[in-house]
Amino acid sequence: MTKEELLAKVKTSRPSVTVVGLGGAGCNITTWIADKKLTGGKIIAANTDAAHLSTMTRADTIMLLGEKLCKGHGCGGFPERGTEAAKENLAEIKEGLRDTNLLFLVAGLGGGSGTGAIPVFAGVGRELGALTIACVTIPFTIEMARREKAREAIRSLAGTCDSIVVIDNSKLREVAGNLPLKDALAVANALVGAFVKNITDTITQPSLVNLDYADLRAVMERGGISSIGIGEGDGATRVEKAVAQALSTPLLDITDVSTAYGVLIHIVGGEDMTLEEVAVAGEQIMDKVPNTKRVIWGAKVDPDIAGRVRVMAVLTGVTCPFISGEVKQKEPPQIPKEVVKPLREAMEHMVRAQEELPRETISKAAVFSKEK
Repeated sequence: MTKEELLAKVKTSRPSVTVVGLGGAGCNITTWIADKKLTGGKIIAANTDAAHLSTMTRADTIMLLGEKLCKGHGCGGFPERGTEAAKENLAEIKEGLRDTNLLFLVAGLGGGSGTGAIPVFAGVGRELGALTIACVTIPFTIEMARREKAREAIRSLAGTCDSIVVIDNSKLREVAGNLPLKDALAVANALVGAFVKNITDTITQPSLVNLDYADLRAVMERGGISSIGIGEGDGATRVEKAVAQALSTPLLDITDVSTAYGVLIHIVGGEDMTLEEVAVAGEQIMDKVPNTKRVIWGAKVDPDIAGRVRVMAVLTGVTCPFISGEVKQKEPPQIPKEVVKPLREAMEHMVRAQEELPRETISKAAVFSKEK
C-alpha cells in the first residue's frame, strides 16, 4: 500500500461526528462549541422557536421543527408537542444524520422542544447504527415540575441512547456557587460543550494520546447514566489536585462512584505536561473505581493553560437517585476541625450568658401556625 493510499484510507476511516443542539438550551450550547472551533464534526441546531433558531448562525444546518404544528412559535413548554414537532421532520432528521458514526444530542431538559424532541432524534440515531450519546442538563431542585419532566425524558432515552451524560444544575453550587446566576448557567453550557468538543477533537485530530472510536464505543455503548467530574490543579501536586476535585464533585448525585461500569478520562495540560503526569492521573482515578470493566483515556496539549492540568472524568453505568426516584439520605454536615474549637467556645459563651440573665415569668404568649 502506498503512502497516498494509506492517507486516503485514514481519511475514509475517520468517524463521522454530528452534534445536534435541541431546544433553546441545546442550541446555545452548540453555539459555545462552534465558537471554540469544533474540528472533525458538523453541528445541527433544531428548535420549534423560529426567532431563536434564526440566531444560530454558527450551526452548519438549522432545522425548524414542527412548522405546521407550532408555526415557529415554540411549543409552550409541553414536551408532547416537542415530540410531535420532531416527528413532523422525521425525513429531514434521517437525512441530516445519514452516515453519522458518533452522534451527540445536546439539550436542557425540563422544557418543551428539547425534552420532547430528543427521544425522536435518539431513535433515529439508533436506527442508523450511530453511537448515540445524550448530553443533558436538568433543572434546579426547586423547579419540581420541570425536574419531573426531565426525569421522564431521561427514562424515555434509556431505550434508545447508548449513554446519557447528565449534569444537574443544582450541583453547580459546588463549582460555581459564588457566580451570578447567568454566569453559573454558562458554566453548565461550557461543561457540556467541553465534553463534546474534547471527545470529538481527540478522536478526529492528532493529540498527545488519542481516543480510539472503537474503544469509545466499548465504554459508552449501553453505558446507561453517566456522570461528569472536572478538576484543575497547579503547582507540584497539580495532578493529584485535579483528580481529587474531578472525583469529589461529580455534577450528578450518584450512589457509589466505585461501581461505575466504565471510565473515560480526558486530560489537558500545557506544553510542560509530561507523559508521567498523564499516567499518574489515570492510575489515581482507577484506584477510586477498582470494579470498573473498561477504561479509556486521551490527553491533549493546550498552550493556553501552561502550568496547570485539567482532568475530566466521565463515569458510565452509574446509579442515580434522581432517575430511580430514591430519596437520598443527607449526611450530617462535617465541620472542619479548625472551626470546631471556636464554635464550641462560642456556644459555651452563649450558655453562660443565658444563665446570667434574670428569670422572668412569661405572662403572654402568641402562637403562629400555618395550618388552617
